[in-house]
Amino acid sequence: MDNFAFIIHPIDISDVSRKFGFMKKLPEGIVEGIMKNMPPVRVSHITGVKSPYNEVEGWFVGCPLTTRQMMTLPEEYVLKKIIKAGKLAEKLGARIVGLGAFTSVVGDAGITIAKNLNIPVTTGNSYTVATALEGAKKAAGIMGHDIKNAEVVVVGATGSIGRVCAEILARECRFLTLVGRRTEKLEKIADRILNDTGLSVRISSDVHSALKRADVVITVTSSVDSVIDAGDLKPGAVVCDVARPRDVSREVAEKRDDVLIIEGGVVEVPGDVDFHFNFGFPPKTSYACMAETMILALERRYENFTLGRDLTVEQVEEISRLAKKHGFKLAGFRSFERAVTQEQIEKIKKNAQKKLEGADKSGRGLTGRVCPVTT
Repeated sequence: MDNFAFIIHPIDISDVSRKFGFMKKLPEGIVEGIMKNMPPVRVSHITGVKSPYNEVEGWFVGCPLTTRQMMTLPEEYVLKKIIKAGKLAEKLGARIVGLGAFTSVVGDAGITIAKNLNIPVTTGNSYTVATALEGAKKAAGIMGHDIKNAEVVVVGATGSIGRVCAEILARECRFLTLVGRRTEKLEKIADRILNDTGLSVRISSDVHSALKRADVVITVTSSVDSVIDAGDLKPGAVVCDVARPRDVSREVAEKRDDVLIIEGGVVEVPGDVDFHFNFGFPPKTSYACMAETMILALERRYENFTLGRDLTVEQVEEISRLAKKHGFKLAGFRSFERAVTQEQIEKIKKNAQKKLEGADKSGRGLTGRVCPVTT
């Protein structure tokens, strides 16, 4: 049977205690010390992934480092730890391995890992972008924004992922603003979009000003710190944060109960899939990066599909096509590694409506398309 493996890691200490209950009572520093010296582990056997064309099985392989450890420990040490997890995937018989969460961010985004393994590697970023855009458009509709006429802003548009997002969105949007630190690079991307689609986009180097009127935001910078503040967003805005580390801090989500912040789409996996592991999603659903690995296995595309930081529109379109072929589809949203419920969305909509109505009564109108930009 065709198969795959997917490397996961605990996002924070609470995820560790879910798997190893005895660690709940231990101090955080001791838990991280234990994890630092743990070998990679076989977490679970994945069964039942079945499309009309093939059926595959797989394994979750755990790399025992938290997000904080991956960001603070020496890069060489972290990469060796991830490679060891990949070697375990090889021993299990996997024919392709996917990199989950921060394992796909460390270093050169999978290139070094792939060079040290005997099986192909994918970060899942192509399908992550595809579902992020699909999710953002769907979320915009739920929040009352028509993507064609909404004010759409791409933050980090000069990066490879941001550029691809902008090029795809330009096919549908009438009001698109690209934000980045380097105006000359923004101008080149804007010219390319104009030549390819006929859309004249706006550019800005001031993220805070550009966001004031935004209805929909796709943010994917390479900043190590958050770039979007709580006061930047208008009520009812939809923010899709594709960046790792995040561009939107958890504090923004806690302070603004009138904006919808998502990280991408929750994907429905075809077949009677059983992950034999609870990572916080509804049954038979997964992250898009996980799904990309499954899709490639189902298609028998045992190759390095998405590696490094150079992403193309063609890759996003190709994985989207294969996803549809094998029956994968968007099932919901996620935010800060957790599924977003319909009840939560309804509360956000009500809170946004109240704030907008309050602003109208006070004469401070929060709508419109005027956005200060640099050109």
